Amino acid sequence: MITYSYLALGDSYSIGEQVAFADNFPNQTIQLLRKDSFGFYAPEIIAKTGWTTDELNEAIENTVLLETYDIVSLLIGVNNQYRGRSATEFKIEFEQLLQLAIGFAGNKPYRVFVLSIPDWGITPFASTLLIDGKGTDTQKVAEEIDAYNYICETSAKQFLTNFINITASQREEGNKPGFLAPDGLHPSGLEYKKWAAKLADAVLKQL
Repeated sequence: MITYSYLALGDSYSIGEQVAFADNFPNQTIQLLRKDSFGFYAPEIIAKTGWTTDELNEAIENTVLLETYDIVSLLIGVNNQYRGRSATEFKIEFEQLLQLAIGFAGNKPYRVFVLSIPDWGITPFASTLLIDGKGTDTQKVAEEIDAYNYICETSAKQFLTNFINITASQREEGNKPGFLAPDGLHPSGLEYKKWAAKLADAVLKQL
């Protein structure tokens, strides 16, 4: 029986900030694939809360990884947006990461899966956050997240990788208590379950 390997690259959304490790989306994805009789090692996750594209890139450079993995996921960018960085800068750095991901996938772009960036502006955290004495401009956040996700989607297609939109459904339910971690900002295991289902379906089509 073949045992597959999975590398997840990202930030807090990949490690699952404030949820049990087993409940993050990479681990839930593996569990779903195992139920479909595919052998998988535990996912290797290179991610940290707060990371931007350049910080993820630096971490990859300083981490000893396998030469190749059977599947690679990439979910990054929310912290670029949160810190007010330009979409132009994001595009350059995101495509550098995407090319690294393709390399980790043995130069098989169809084995790379880009997940869209969630909209943190819909969360309870956003409604209580004050910047310079002002509340969060949720419309601006949504517009900037959309701009970033346009880059993610077009770049994913340009490099012949897979793009998975989790933002639309996250906007529908991501502000509900059951779909949120205790901090009122990050997703709960229930929200990650939806992402894992989409990713597992996409992976099954490529294995």
